[in-house]
Amino acid sequence: MSPALLPVLLAGLAASLGAAAVWEILGRDERGLGAAVGIWFRATVEPIRRARDEGYLPSSDERLRLAAALGLAAIVGGWWIAGPVAGLVLAFGSPLIAGWLISRGRRRFRRSVEGSLPEAARAIADCLSAGHSLRGAISAAAVSLEGPVSSELDMVRYDLEAGAPTAQAVAAFAARFGSPRVDAFATALISQRLAGGDLASLLRRFADGAAEQDRVAQDARSATAQARFTGYLVAAMPAGGALFVELIRPGFVGSIAGSVAASVIVAVSIALQAAGFVAISRLARIGPR
Repeated sequence: MSPALLPVLLAGLAASLGAAAVWEILGRDERGLGAAVGIWFRATVEPIRRARDEGYLPSSDERLRLAAALGLAAIVGGWWIAGPVAGLVLAFGSPLIAGWLISRGRRRFRRSVEGSLPEAARAIADCLSAGHSLRGAISAAAVSLEGPVSSELDMVRYDLEAGAPTAQAVAAFAARFGSPRVDAFATALISQRLAGGDLASLLRRFADGAAEQDRVAQDARSATAQARFTGYLVAAMPAGGALFVELIRPGFVGSIAGSVAASVIVAVSIALQAAGFVAISRLARIGPR
């Protein structure tokens, strides 16, 4: 056997074993390999959806599977655009991308809950005015509300039904977020046990103040929308220019990757552009940082 054929045979054997492994893992579904691949893909990206809709924190296995899928996509895309080196470099960043997607979904869920707290406070105040106790008002409001805040109040309701003290259940709700607004809401709920007073009126004042704060923040976002867009556009222009040149002259990005000096300069510029993007995002952020 010629020595030149050995790498080819080993590559063929590796491909065969890989195909057999994929078939063993994904092909057990009676509906076929395509259905199994679809199920696997949905299960892989499901933590991102749950993080956005439920504030779910994925397990280590789910994070690993998501990072592996993103890494494979990065290798294929980077290899196709700029060669194998770029694909491998992008693949190393896939765990960071997976973590960013999950963190972004959880932040979105947190903002949704915070934005719905005025509605929750009014619902609990109405139940209190109708004669419910605080425990009964929380349970009734959880049933009447919709969205993420409803699921969070459901967790408080489950704790109450399991026999947890009201203060403990509300404190656990606040501890899950670590948000100033959620802390203020929780403090308002348990303040009557410490100081007495009209809790329904206090919750309505909290709802009015939180709604006014949201309105002011929305006005600020509208007033700074053009400036933020301009900053993001300037930060993204080099990448867009590189892609445009690649379309006109295929192989341009690959030629840059083939030069050590050019690669170093591009890496430094990418780092500076990323730092500028992050700085613009932080400066443009409205509300608690």
